[in-house]
Amino acid sequence: MAGLGVGLIGTGYMGKCHALAWNNVAAIFGDVARPRLVRLAERNSALAEARAREFGFAKATSDWRDLLVDPDVDVVSVTTPNQFHADMAIAALEAGKHVWCEKPMATALADAERMEAAARRSGKVAVIGYNYIQNPVMRHLRTLLGQGAIGKVNHVRIEMDEDFMADPEAPFSPKSEAKGGYGALDDFAVHPLSLLWNLFGHVEAVIADLGKPYPDRPLSDGGRRAVENHDQASVLMRLSGGIPAVLMANRAAWGRKGRIALQIFGSHGSILFDQERMNEFQLYRTSDPATEQGFATVLTAPHHKPYDRFIPAPGHSLGFNDLKVIECRELMAAIAGEPFRAVDFANGLRIERAVHAMAQSFRERRWVEVAAG
Repeated sequence: MAGLGVGLIGTGYMGKCHALAWNNVAAIFGDVARPRLVRLAERNSALAEARAREFGFAKATSDWRDLLVDPDVDVVSVTTPNQFHADMAIAALEAGKHVWCEKPMATALADAERMEAAARRSGKVAVIGYNYIQNPVMRHLRTLLGQGAIGKVNHVRIEMDEDFMADPEAPFSPKSEAKGGYGALDDFAVHPLSLLWNLFGHVEAVIADLGKPYPDRPLSDGGRRAVENHDQASVLMRLSGGIPAVLMANRAAWGRKGRIALQIFGSHGSILFDQERMNEFQLYRTSDPATEQGFATVLTAPHHKPYDRFIPAPGHSLGFNDLKVIECRELMAAIAGEPFRAVDFANGLRIERAVHAMAQSFRERRWVEVAAG
């Protein structure tokens, strides 16, 4: 059976990540037909041709709309800057293509709502690129919580920190433009929100404070430009079932490279996880003898599925791109009508509503309920 025909829009960091996933998914999992890399789109024709050769795509174009009329393209990966996601994803769905869109869904809530409606109308599969939920650690933590391994959860804390905006003299970039979104919230904090959704369900209510550590940044041709969004966010939340939670996000945290620190506290134990050490977690259980109680470090191993598809030995570690391969396999399962683990547009919209409720809370200085619809 012929494999899915793939179109890719955008060839930057995440475009390459998607290309690697499409190239590797059949070899890693062995239970799906190898995807056909049909056509790639990039703004510049010469760059598009070069990337097509590098990534293994048969054709290249400088007009992304060419993918929509190509009968050999079954699914489109959208890996462009955030503000272009809505129009491209909707157009692909209306053209009868499945969609794999990078996070966040869109920079405006109305656009995210249009995307979800387009996915519903089309009957096609549409998922958002939240690959951190595919970590075998996250899958196992969900199992542990379901088994009541630490009792009733009574508090959750999650932090995401990186330092790519930490230098006050780094040049002004689209990351600081209002048209690119709120900043730390939608460009960034959606990742920890996806983990909370995966483990606990959706956020019910929020109160947020946003921070702008540097009011302006230098321009490459001289002068300075005011920063238009916020690099820091501090949020109190109420999760599904009334669980109190804290979210903190900082794009200007020197020394942090890819940190998502999760702490889950229950009536009979605790769980700790840090994305910078993504192949391990810590578990404390009061059921252990008092003389031996303490945090035990658990390394991922072949019995933490689907780690075994990559490496036959424990403690050898998966990486970011490996999680994208797992996400790709989940997308293919969804397209085949099989059970899947991925954030579809309906659940992606719930995450977007939480983000926009946080922004509303900051503007109005009050608690805001997150719409459940």
